[in-house]
Amino acid sequence: MKRLRILGCAALLAGAAACSDPAPRTTGIIPAPRETTWLEGSFALPATLRYTTQFEPADAAELETWAAGRFDLHPAAAEAEAQLRLVQDPAVAAEGYRLRVDRRGIEIAAADAAGIFYGMQSLLEMADRFGGRIPAVEIADAPRFAWRGLMFDVSRHFRTKEFVMKQLDLMARHKLNRMHWHLTDAAGWRIAIDRYPELTEIAAWRPYPNWAAWSRGGARYCRRDDPEAHGGFYTKDDIREVVEYARQRHIEVIPEIEMPSHSEEVLAVYPALSCTGEPYTSSDFCVGSEATFEFLENVLDEVIALFPSEYVHIGGDEAPKTHWRTCPKCRERMRREGLKDVDELQSYLVRRIERYLNARGRRLIGWDEILEGGLAPDATVMSWRGVEGGIAAARSGHQAVMTPGSHCYLDHCQDDPSVEPPSAASFVSLADVYGYDPAPDSLGTDVQRMILGVQGNLWCEHVVTDDHFEHMLWPRGLAIAEVGWSDREKMDYDDFHARVLDAVERMRGAGYHPFDQKSAVGSRPESREAVECLSTGKPVTYLTAYNAGYAAAGDATMTDGLRGGWKFGDKRWQGWLNRNVDLVVDLGERQTIAYVGVDFIQAPAAEIYMPGSVELSLSDDNEHFTALATVAVDETLDPRKTAFQTFAWQGEAAGRYVRVTARIDTARGGWLFTDEAIVR
Repeated sequence: MKRLRILGCAALLAGAAACSDPAPRTTGIIPAPRETTWLEGSFALPATLRYTTQFEPADAAELETWAAGRFDLHPAAAEAEAQLRLVQDPAVAAEGYRLRVDRRGIEIAAADAAGIFYGMQSLLEMADRFGGRIPAVEIADAPRFAWRGLMFDVSRHFRTKEFVMKQLDLMARHKLNRMHWHLTDAAGWRIAIDRYPELTEIAAWRPYPNWAAWSRGGARYCRRDDPEAHGGFYTKDDIREVVEYARQRHIEVIPEIEMPSHSEEVLAVYPALSCTGEPYTSSDFCVGSEATFEFLENVLDEVIALFPSEYVHIGGDEAPKTHWRTCPKCRERMRREGLKDVDELQSYLVRRIERYLNARGRRLIGWDEILEGGLAPDATVMSWRGVEGGIAAARSGHQAVMTPGSHCYLDHCQDDPSVEPPSAASFVSLADVYGYDPAPDSLGTDVQRMILGVQGNLWCEHVVTDDHFEHMLWPRGLAIAEVGWSDREKMDYDDFHARVLDAVERMRGAGYHPFDQKSAVGSRPESREAVECLSTGKPVTYLTAYNAGYAAAGDATMTDGLRGGWKFGDKRWQGWLNRNVDLVVDLGERQTIAYVGVDFIQAPAAEIYMPGSVELSLSDDNEHFTALATVAVDETLDPRKTAFQTFAWQGEAAGRYVRVTARIDTARGGWLFTDEAIVR
């Protein structure tokens, strides 16, 4: 495989002839080091950088291999001629390093090979910033968290091994050390299992070019040799190659095999493992059947043989459990095991699978739903539905990885959704990711010590192409890296943002397709300043009730002066489910008005749609209303994307009560979301 160069030798030597030392303000390193002390002078990188090492020869050989095309790195014949010294120092923290650059050369000290590797990454970052003359500096650095991860969903849209390894290069550069590989889900099974060939002959393929078309078309699979087949899978040799490539970059690959749900693809080809015995009828394995455990254990045996990781992820999320309630086998399992409900039945599966993994030297990790029905004794929780699951696990003595959707879901839109490519309906900016603290002091030390770290998740329902994947992942993945590595009290978003702009340019030069952070709009302009108008602070009568789950500020929402942002769940947008919006604003007295307007948001991925029309009307007595205007939806809006529309009237009229009536498309149903009634 041809490896993309992140840093060429020419870039390293570009400044070697400089006569004066640079005046550094920042190292440019992402993630930001723990301590940086600038010294006098600088070191000019030679064409060949000769080194000595106190580490194992195999570690040095791997470092040389990885540095190929970046540094021309060769062992020195004698200590005296070495310009780079790799020193083993057991006093340095795990994965940490001490980097010193002075006029004589470079020294990297670490307790382990990972620390040396990360010290080299920091040296590369500085070479990118300063060219061939590195300013004299001493850096003492170590990670805040042991788990600094990214999750790649290859089920919804398959990615080649070469593409995955390309992302591993960038992960390693920025000291991310866990790649969570979401290999199985309803949309496709992506790993060869010798004992069950139909998983990759059928369950890895669908007669549609993308997930959306497949989902709309009935979510059926096809054989690998079907002329319309789209999909793919990794052979065992592919898996071994990726795992080894990651290991050389000090990244642990965590496989995920979904259970007991998100398993439609398995049950389509092996329907006897479901409660119904029929394909395309269930997403849940039958937990009452011993055949289910025989299948799962056989699959796990082959997975364990491929992945040396400490953890195996079992999913465990979003199980409907519907058929379990009536399935004779499940009911008999519950009776025999003394399980009071289907949540405890899921816990039975999780505990049994954990024992199986533990007996083979592995640990179980799953999404926070594995808490339901009782957590398995040694299980680690990955908290995605907010932070509560991770905190609950930590308080009960279990380790947790924090990955809440509000800050760590990288499939969410990151800027103005009207111009961004398709995404999930929510919104997570670079600043949102950077602002997340996985283990704040408020949790207390007992909870903090159980939090392993942080992970960004890139789900790919809407992410079809490789370019789109990188657009969503980078540079937000850099924010995950800094949140996971750097000391919280020393983090500075403005400084980070400046470093990101440089990093984005380097990524582009190396063949990546990151989001153009330099041109980011940022928060929705309408949401940045409070509104002051005739309706501000006035009482509102709701003739149809808003949904309690999306109440925003309650009855004050529509006149509190706060307009919504890009994200419908930001507690400024108020939602109605399967009903019209109908409300009246009392201006307090009869007034002359010239404008009435109200915004609505469209987010099809969350079944949020524009109203068919909005009627604006006026009354003196709150009984007899005169229509000001009926405003139709803008037909130019792309119905597949998040969008915003202001429904407004302008003119001259007088009255006390302003009524807003937004009519839902009853045939389609779904949500209506609005944020503020503006009267001027």
